Amino acid sequence: MDIALMSIALSQGQVQRQASMSVMKKAMDQAEGNADFINKMMGETNLQALQRAAQPHLGGYIDLKG
Repeated sequence: MDIALMSIALSQGQVQRQASMSVMKKAMDQAEGNADFINKMMGETNLQALQRAAQPHLGGYIDLKG
């Protein structure tokens, strides 16, 4: 086997692995960001639900006879 061809094949394989790892890291970072966003939104929703549960009388009626 020709050494030059083997060197090129190994180099191409290494570039493909590096590109694959780079794409996978980007996907993982995006998934982590999405998970953080979902956790943040769920936390705010839970806080609002707890506030309504603690004071259920607030915001239920509007006095229009002012």
